[in-house]
Amino acid sequence: MDHLRPVPDGAPDDGASSGGDPAALLRRSARGDEAAFAALYDATAPRVYGLVLRVLRDPAQAEEVAQESFLEIWRTATRYDAARGSALSWMLTIAHRRAVDRVRSAEAASRRDVTYEERNRQVAHDSTAETAHAALEARRVRTALTELTQVQREAVELAYLGGYTHTEVAGILDLPVGTAKTRIRDGLIRLRDTLGVGR
Repeated sequence: MDHLRPVPDGAPDDGASSGGDPAALLRRSARGDEAAFAALYDATAPRVYGLVLRVLRDPAQAEEVAQESFLEIWRTATRYDAARGSALSWMLTIAHRRAVDRVRSAEAASRRDVTYEERNRQVAHDSTAETAHAALEARRVRTALTELTQVQREAVELAYLGGYTHTEVAGILDLPVGTAKTRIRDGLIRLRDTLGVGR
């Protein structure tokens, strides 16, 4: 697949309901069926773009990341396992990870810029200490996230990095709301224990 059609502007956030069954289209795409992938794209692009936009809050970057996500979906379609969840959930997970990676990349670039500025001007001692403390805390949280199970990490990242409600997390991950709440709660408890909060 050389390229993808641009994500339509202002598309509704419920594109998965048209254009055929995403799971069937994804299975056909895994066999190299470009027509099936085009149909899959048309059916799911609004949901993928909407999710990425919620994370990035920048339409231009969101469109770019959505395109990257579909390229990854095309290349890795053979890895989809229906036993582990719906096709749409699998696709949205890929898109969410791409979006979070873009946010982290932007934050890293920003930190590099801040570091350069800090090194090239005199900074009050207390400001330097605060910056160092914040960086250490962010590193501790990132490390603690790796201690969660995959399902807990996905739910926690959607809720707290993506800004989604429990109901929205449940929809994205194709879970009952109660299950989504449990994963978020258990993930937060594990994070708290890993970070030693309240000890």
